[in-house]
Amino acid sequence: MGLLKTIFFIIFFVYAFKFLARLFAPFLIKKATETIKKKAEQQFRGQQGQQQGSSVKEGETIIDKKPAGEQESKKSVGDYVDFEEID
Repeated sequence: MGLLKTIFFIIFFVYAFKFLARLFAPFLIKKATETIKKKAEQQFRGQQGQQQGSSVKEGETIIDKKPAGEQESKKSVGDYVDFEEID
């Protein structure tokens, strides 16, 4: 009798979860898309503000250089070995 009761509860919870998921999924998806849309708009406004606030004229080219203080290490990772195929 205990086994049948357990199987019944498992089946009941699976169907209840499916029902609730169908009921609330559209609301949750709509809320998630609104949140993503707001974040994208904020990022876009931030980029527009940076472009308008800069003193660069349209058509002007700016080259950013790497700071001189940082040097890449000159250590070699390994030796290159040239080989020939032997027939």
